[in-house]
Amino acid sequence: MSEPGSRAVATIEYLRGIRPSILPSLLLCDFANLRREVDLLEESGVDVLHLDVMDGHFVPNLTYGMPIVAALRKITSLKLDVHLMISDPAQYADQFIDAGADSITFHIEAGSGDPGPILQSIRDQGVASGLAINPATSMERLLPYVSLCDLVLVMSVPAGFGGQPFEPVALERLRQLRDRFGPDLLLEIDGGINVQTVGPATAHGADLLVAGSAVFREADYCQAMTRLRREFQRS
Repeated sequence: MSEPGSRAVATIEYLRGIRPSILPSLLLCDFANLRREVDLLEESGVDVLHLDVMDGHFVPNLTYGMPIVAALRKITSLKLDVHLMISDPAQYADQFIDAGADSITFHIEAGSGDPGPILQSIRDQGVASGLAINPATSMERLLPYVSLCDLVLVMSVPAGFGGQPFEPVALERLRQLRDRFGPDLLLEIDGGINVQTVGPATAHGADLLVAGSAVFREADYCQAMTRLRREFQRS
């Protein structure tokens, strides 16, 4: 059996190997037909599923929790990328790991303490770990901790709701992170990703692009994914 740390390394290497990649956010999927939705996404060549967890406190919206992650883990071998938009990630991260998460990001805005111990605890348990940052938050708050991250999630909309317009400040942040921390750092972007924004996002360094409406508002997921992938540009 592999050691926990080596499982995290394997996940990181896998994510590096598929970049750039579209990660469908299941926030808009049909949860009454979850297996069918996952089957359709697998048929469209999806590599990773993105799960937006909101607690109704850190953000003014409430979504799903550990049971959905556990249910997905039972029906798919796809990687599960969990985005915690919650006030106390330290309290709940272990439970999402137990439920089957492969990577976990939480917000630099969640709490005022050092996120390093949480990042390390997640990594030690075999899960890739990272920080997310909202558009209105100064990068100076994030930068001291980037070297502790496997990935950084740059929000191109304020966390909390799907369907918001893309904020171009995210592009400069991607470029800044790529230039400063090099090619090994995985860069993820979430919010307003569609055929118009995929090209600029990948050109500025995005590896993992979270898409909700651009996938789930389309009748054919295969066609939706193909249209998005056509817009990939290398930085």
